[in-house]
Amino acid sequence: MSMKMEDEIKRWTAKRKSALVLDIIQGKTTISEASRSFDLAPSEVESWVEDGKRGMENALRANPLDVREQYERQL
Repeated sequence: MSMKMEDEIKRWTAKRKSALVLDIIQGKTTISEASRSFDLAPSEVESWVEDGKRGMENALRANPLDVREQYERQL
C-alpha cells in the first residue's frame, strides 16, 4: 500500500485494510498518519489493527480456532 492508493477509496475491502494494517505494523506509517491521509477515524484504524493482531495470533496457533469459536469466546 505505502500510501499509493487510489485518490478516493470508495470501499475499504479486507485486502485494503490488511495492506494498511501491515504498513502500520511494519512502521511504514502510523495510525494517526493513516487516519489523516484517508480521512478515517483513528479509532476505526485502531480497531482494524487489533482485529489483525487477533487474526494473526489465531493463524499462528497449532490448532487454529474456527470463526464461530472465536466469536463465541469474545462474547
